[in-house]
Amino acid sequence: MVFARSAAMAFNRYIDKDIDKLNERTAVREIPAGVIKSKSALIFVIINCILFIATTKLINNLCFYLSPVAILIILGYSYTKRFTALCHFILGTGLALAPIGAYLAVTEQFDWLPIFYSFAVLLWVSGFDIIYALQDEDFDKSQQLLSIPVFMGTSKALQLSTILHLGTASFVIYAGIYASFGILYWIGAALFIGLLVYQHTLVKSGDLSKVNLAFFTTNGIASVVFAVFVAMELLL
Repeated sequence: MVFARSAAMAFNRYIDKDIDKLNERTAVREIPAGVIKSKSALIFVIINCILFIATTKLINNLCFYLSPVAILIILGYSYTKRFTALCHFILGTGLALAPIGAYLAVTEQFDWLPIFYSFAVLLWVSGFDIIYALQDEDFDKSQQLLSIPVFMGTSKALQLSTILHLGTASFVIYAGIYASFGILYWIGAALFIGLLVYQHTLVKSGDLSKVNLAFFTTNGIASVVFAVFVAMELLL
């Protein structure tokens, strides 16, 4: 996870360096700001990709054989806003590999439960990435970059984000029913869904001042809280 995430983030910065330089919000990032050289970032990406694939080989053969697919998706995302407004869903797909990948690492077999969680992650990430992209709607239009806010406008993009997060909640609930989890799981699920709802009260079409609070803080707390309660459910 660490190697894949590091490779994906660094590759995104490397690919978008020229775009980031033009955007006032992102001009302070390390490559356009001159803190990190472009070549160094690319070397960092290559090293992390190699370490990721090598690590999967140490886990089991199935993870190793699937590792290039994971690399292709998480790196390929960085190109997608140049040709499709569905880029948020590609990002969601990249992160949605995590539940399936973790399950394969432990069991070396497929099952329905991690797939339900992967769909929850897909819709969750896509929904909050749409919210995050609202900040760059005008800039993206000026650079002929594509996103849901550019395609649909702010209000409809927020409505779609809400629908996607309703889907997230549905998969979290269905997964709990499917696995017959107990009270600790449902407390965690309730808190997670509650924080999703709270996230949507922070951002409005006429006020994007709390996007970072919704995107980083709320999602970070929601995921950790849910993980803790699921872990307690399984262990206790």
